[in-house]
Amino acid sequence: MPILENIRGKKVILASKSPRRHLLLGELGIEYEIVENHEVKEEYPDNLKPEDIPVYLAKKKAAEFSGILNKESILITADTIVWCEGHVINKPVDKEDAWRILDRLSGNMHTVITGVCITSLDKEVSFFATTDVYFSTLTKEEIDHYLKEYRPYDKAGAYGIQEWIGYIGIEKIDGSYFNVMGLPIQKLYRELKNF
Repeated sequence: MPILENIRGKKVILASKSPRRHLLLGELGIEYEIVENHEVKEEYPDNLKPEDIPVYLAKKKAAEFSGILNKESILITADTIVWCEGHVINKPVDKEDAWRILDRLSGNMHTVITGVCITSLDKEVSFFATTDVYFSTLTKEEIDHYLKEYRPYDKAGAYGIQEWIGYIGIEKIDGSYFNVMGLPIQKLYRELKNF
């Protein structure tokens, strides 16, 4: 039986601007098309638990695209947050903000949480994955170099694990590497298999 036979013939749509998510979904070997997110405000109720925040935001994104669904389509939306010392760390607003974020993550552990929502006209499944990431202590020069060469302003936590800073700065992770890239692809595969 072919892999993901249950969604064969369905039009899989990934609503994301993230090139990392595009890459990871493509590696599953399924055909899909990309629609870029409307500018969905990443606002959420204050009383949510950390793992519920990205799920809430992924569902919010799915609601924005509900009008493009038909009986032959499946929509995938996702959101990733970084949780450190009891607070959400968002995408940096500028270079100074990115510097502050990386300085905060330096020598510290944080948790990357990605929420995913899979939606069709008659079904919705959502889930999350968490990964604990341990950074070694970064020097000022290392942070400056990374921000100059990689400009990670579109990434929660101001870094990409697959980039230079991940090579030199991350001591270990507990959980899915791909989740830190922005999509817990193993979990997504299992959920699609059962969708």
